[in-house]
Amino acid sequence: MIVADTNAVVYLFVRGEHTQAAEAAAQKDPVWIAPALWKSEMKSALTVYLRKGSLSLPDAIQALSRAAAFVGAPDQDPSPIRVFEMALASGCSAYDCEFAALAHDLGVPLLTSDAKLLEKFPKLAVSLEKFAQYVPRRPATEPT
Repeated sequence: MIVADTNAVVYLFVRGEHTQAAEAAAQKDPVWIAPALWKSEMKSALTVYLRKGSLSLPDAIQALSRAAAFVGAPDQDPSPIRVFEMALASGCSAYDCEFAALAHDLGVPLLTSDAKLLEKFPKLAVSLEKFAQYVPRRPATEPT
């Protein structure tokens, strides 16, 4: 399980230069969760594509629908205290820190392409490209 920020979700469901890395990340770990605000952020991102004319309304609706079916909801929201602490310490927005706090609270990576999150939370945040290339070390087998 990973916490995926909205840009990672957008890249997975809207074809573009980062789609291949997002697809590889989804193959590595197909259990993506996000705080509830991701849907509003995704609608905002899709609106940008609509305004630029690079996405049709039916395609935007389909992308949102597919994303909503893929991204799970966490069992609980991130700690508001942790969100505030992380936002104050990092200078990142409270919106971004919702994702970081959720990942921290669950002890899972935060999948993002946000440069500031990657810089401010290097032990927590991982880029799409690095996550897709990451191969976990296998534990040594015990002698029988």
